[in-house]
Amino acid sequence: MTDTMTARRLNQLSRQECLRLLAGVPMGRIVFTHQALPAIRPVNHIVDDGDIVIRSHRAAAITAVAHRSGVVVAYEADEIDAERHLGWSVIVTGRAYMVENAADVARYQKLIDPWVAGEMDQVIRIHPEIITGFELVAAESDDDRAGHPHNGRYDGAVGGPRDGRDTARDEGRTGGEAPDPGPGREA
Repeated sequence: MTDTMTARRLNQLSRQECLRLLAGVPMGRIVFTHQALPAIRPVNHIVDDGDIVIRSHRAAAITAVAHRSGVVVAYEADEIDAERHLGWSVIVTGRAYMVENAADVARYQKLIDPWVAGEMDQVIRIHPEIITGFELVAAESDDDRAGHPHNGRYDGAVGGPRDGRDTARDEGRTGGEAPDPGPGREA
């Protein structure tokens, strides 16, 4: 067996790249609250005009949740090569809405072929508000911190890296502790 654990780098992806990747895979996972607990269901989807669209059935837990128009959900899709430890992951946080226009429902029923047997007569549209995506790539030989999981290319900001600095390292922290909030402030 060859050594597959060479250094990797985690790159943050743009919103446009995230949507392109989502559109290129047929399935993902919807995350929602069911009976006050997180629930995750695998579903197939399409990306239409920047929104994620799925089909469901009347009795599904996600359908009951989506009937509360505008409920916050998350959607995750990825493509990871387990052998080479390379790939990407995209997480969308947004609001879910039932598609009620008959013409739109009919159009989505033609575009989305459910993988699960049964009547999938409900259509749910997820409008992204936050899109976060990461690509796990092989570190290049000229990377000055090869082996660090973020390699200075991600600082935790939703909008993307600010200036490429690895804040924890540059401030002398190991990454596990919180920054000093300053005099008179609690951590």
